[in-house]
Amino acid sequence: MSSRGTNHPRVAVVTGSESGIGRAIAVALAEDGYDVGITRHRDTEHAQRTADEVRKAGRRAEIRSLDLTRLPGAADVVDDLAEALGGIGVLVNCAGTGTATPVVDTGWEQWRQVLSVDLDGPFLCAQRAARRMIAAGRGGRIINITSVHETAPRVGAGAYCAAKGGLGC
Repeated sequence: MSSRGTNHPRVAVVTGSESGIGRAIAVALAEDGYDVGITRHRDTEHAQRTADEVRKAGRRAEIRSLDLTRLPGAADVVDDLAEALGGIGVLVNCAGTGTATPVVDTGWEQWRQVLSVDLDGPFLCAQRAARRMIAAGRGGRIINITSVHETAPRVGAGAYCAAKGGLGC
């Protein structure tokens, strides 16, 4: 993830960075010299642990709550973190959700919630980041974390697979 040769701010926002893949990405970016905006959905303690790891790498960390079921307003988190950290050079859309319900049993609300979180949310966050990157005139990177299930469907995960397929396009 080397940032050498980039002209964008050494600031990254990583959605879903309180744990798992998002946490690992946030820490790797910090170790590569990026200040990191950390988002969490429910787990404040895990988000704080991620922030502690970022700070241990000598970088700044800011934590904000992010509930991608509350769109479009939830995308404000990108602007908030960019303001707090002095810009944005990298956005990593890692937040996501899924179900273990066969498609024939998936209700409309459940379908829409997964697509909202896993596809609409990254779109709106990417749009916010891109607008800031363009306005700053220094470019940047937007990375959407998908899944092997983008192309290899998983039984019981129709909405998740559809959203990840859309995100990967």
